[in-house]
Amino acid sequence: MWLMNYITKNSLTSPSAVKGNVNKNDKEGIAVFSSGEHKRLKSCFPYGIISVPPTGERAVVLPLDDGEVGLGVIANSSQLQEGELMLYSKGGASIVLKNDGRVLVNGQELSL
Repeated sequence: MWLMNYITKNSLTSPSAVKGNVNKNDKEGIAVFSSGEHKRLKSCFPYGIISVPPTGERAVVLPLDDGEVGLGVIANSSQLQEGELMLYSKGGASIVLKNDGRVLVNGQELSL
């Protein structure tokens, strides 16, 4: 009996992350549509950062033991160099931390 349980448990392929489009976001969480709809997703962010992904963005969903979690959106970082960081909003506001120590706010260098 234990051998059958072990084989069954370890022979099943674990579900993997999927990507799809954000098609809804509200106070109950986001919804992402890929091969099916993933509803009421909680989002996963680094501590101290919270974001609501806009509808239409490409998002990644990861299944967990107790449900699913939205890992975030697939970003286009083509304007950044390795090691740089950007925070931006749908409306166009941005903060960029450059490798040389400069800070750009909405494209303008911040003078301290």
